[in-house]
Order: sequence, then structure tokens, then C-alpha cells
Amino acid sequence: MTTGLIVALDFPDVDQAMAIARGVRDHVDGFKVGHELLFGPDAAPVERVAGLGLPVFADAKLHDIPATVEAGARQLGRRGARWVTVHASGGRQMLEAAVAGLNEGSEGSAGVLAVSVLTSLGDDDLAAIGMMGEVGDQVSRLVALSASSGVEGVVCAVSEVATAKSTAPGLIAFTPGIRTGKEGVSDDQKRTSTVEEAVAAGSDYLVVGRPITRHSDPAGAAQSIKNQLSDSGMDGMG
Repeated sequence: MTTGLIVALDFPDVDQAMAIARGVRDHVDGFKVGHELLFGPDAAPVERVAGLGLPVFADAKLHDIPATVEAGARQLGRRGARWVTVHASGGRQMLEAAVAGLNEGSEGSAGVLAVSVLTSLGDDDLAAIGMMGEVGDQVSRLVALSASSGVEGVVCAVSEVATAKSTAPGLIAFTPGIRTGKEGVSDDQKRTSTVEEAVAAGSDYLVVGRPITRHSDPAGAAQSIKNQLSDSGMDGMG
């Protein structure tokens, strides 16, 4: 197994995002385009980032009625997204609709990633919104549902990768919340992990934002993570 490095381009301005992307593209395996860019003033953030020649992870986190999600996924597929995220908690019909829409829009070249439990949430947060049990229990339920709905992968914290893999061995695992301990930024994510922990857990793709994009030397920071992956024998895309 190999582990890929996806850089999260969490910027409000697509030109700023493109500048970072151009600077690090020789050191990474793909880019994540999130809400700031997807809902920003530029009409074509996915197309522009995809034009750099690396896969684009459109982190739309779609969650609506099936017909609406299907239409949204179809459009993102047409724009060149390699992966599109949807909330697994939207249910089977919604997940299947997302898969169908994205498959049509991308002509079979893209896959849906199901978001299990946001890394900003802990057990207390789940209880507050009426979800009983621990985060790991909810992840297991949502991963099983997602796998049977035809998604390609799951987005989860490193601490839940083992649960996801044991529940659905065929799914690929994308793990955000990766920290190096050197970034010196405030954190709104509760379930974070190091590169080493992510690799040991079996993550297929690390999704890294602030430790790279807010670093004084983004390319150097990205290469440092790639070196860690190389040292572990996990460098490159799976």
C-alpha cells in the first residue's frame, strides 16, 4: 500500500490558492478544494486547480435530498473533480444518488467519498445532536452504510481508520486533521494525528492544510511530509 498527500487549498481567493498549488505541486499528489473556493466569487475553482494536472478532491460535503445531491455531484464531475465528498448521514438513497450523479458527470472517472464524523466533533458533540454512543460506533455504522451504497472511499479521523478498514476493507481512507507539531496555528479540530500515526493506522491519503499552506515555506513543508512517507515506505499515490 502507498499513501498519497493531498493539500487542502482552504483560501477565499482562487488566485491565492493557485499560487500555493503551483508552488507545491511537485511535492504532492493532489489538491482539496473546499467551501471557501467552491462558494467564492470565482466560477471555476475546480477546473482551474485541475488544470495543474493533479487530482482534485472537491470537498463539497453534500447533504440534501437525493435529487439535489445527485445534481450537485453531476456538476462537480463535469468540472473535473476526481473525488466529491458527501455526508454519510444523509442516508442510503442520498449516497446512491451521489454515486449515480458523479458517475454520469465524470463519465465514470470519479468517486464519492463519504464523510463519517467530522474531526471537529467528539463524543459530547454527538450526544448534543442526539447521536448516542461513541464516535467510533457512529463511524462504523456510517462506513458500513457507505460501502453498501457504492462509494469509493471514506473521510475519517486517523483514530477511526482501523474501524473503517475492518468494517469495509475495500474502501480507501482519507484522513484530515494531520498535524506536524510545528505549524503553530490555532486548531478547531479535536481528533488530530501525526503523519506517523496516520501511516501506521493505514490511511491511504493524508489531507493536510495549515501545516503546509500556512508554513513560511509551503513547498519545503510538503516535501518534509513526503520524506516522512518515503522513510516509512509509503510514498506516492495508491
